[in-house]
Amino acid sequence: MRILIYGAGVIGSLYAALLADQNSISVYARGNRLKELLEHGLRYYDKTGAVKTADVKVISRLEDDDIYDYIFVTVRKDQLYAALEELKNNHSPAIVTMVNSLDSYDKWEELCDRGRIIPAFPGAGGGFRDGILDAGLTPGFIQPTTFAEISGIRTKRVSDLEIIFKTAGIPCQIVPDMHAWQICHLAMVVPLADAYYEAKDPERAGHDHRLMKKTALRIKDNMNAVRRKGIVLSPTKMDLFRLLPASILAAGLSIAYRSSFGDRFMYQHSKKAPDEMRALHEQFYSFIHGNHV
Repeated sequence: MRILIYGAGVIGSLYAALLADQNSISVYARGNRLKELLEHGLRYYDKTGAVKTADVKVISRLEDDDIYDYIFVTVRKDQLYAALEELKNNHSPAIVTMVNSLDSYDKWEELCDRGRIIPAFPGAGGGFRDGILDAGLTPGFIQPTTFAEISGIRTKRVSDLEIIFKTAGIPCQIVPDMHAWQICHLAMVVPLADAYYEAKDPERAGHDHRLMKKTALRIKDNMNAVRRKGIVLSPTKMDLFRLLPASILAAGLSIAYRSSFGDRFMYQHSKKAPDEMRALHEQFYSFIHGNHV
């Protein structure tokens, strides 16, 4: 498959590296990241800690007739609309939006034509060390790469995308309602990020038992609020957040915050993207309190 990764941050770089062995991968980059990639290539740490360079093509311009089987958009929420506007005149048929947002998919399709978008969300995290990617996939039982057609219908192109991910060793799932899944995801991750921003010492947030209890109660309240909106929790394991006693949930959160998993997949993202997470906080609670998204 011919795939373009639009965005060369942590998520885009990781998926490019993982997919490069089985596919023809191009990475669209700008600014300092473009310079870094042109000079050194897409370098990453493998599972052994060795530095490798992914076999990818780096581009800084996308022509209208430069056609890909899939374009993965791996940018921040505040960059999404500019990305879709730029992709509008390109004739690639499938745009996989790996973005955290509750925006209406209609808004996205207005920018780049109906039927092109496959909403998705990555299962990954990490950062860069001296320009070298140090990132990994979230364990599949916690959060696989998730995607679906807007309609919820299982089409050939989402089935093909599933094969692409699985062949590359990327845990993935196709869900019936991607918008509902993203709402539930934010119901969980917004309080998780808020805890870091409220902690006196964010790196030790998991040691603050009062904060963990507060976070547990917020997650439980959010899941109940989502259900009151008539939304089926997705995935079904989200019901555990509602059903577990707050004390047990708080204890589990404390362990997660203090773990290497918490540092890589929770703390690092919250530290790197506070403006994005606060905007998502506002968007989620606006939705819950009855305003349209």
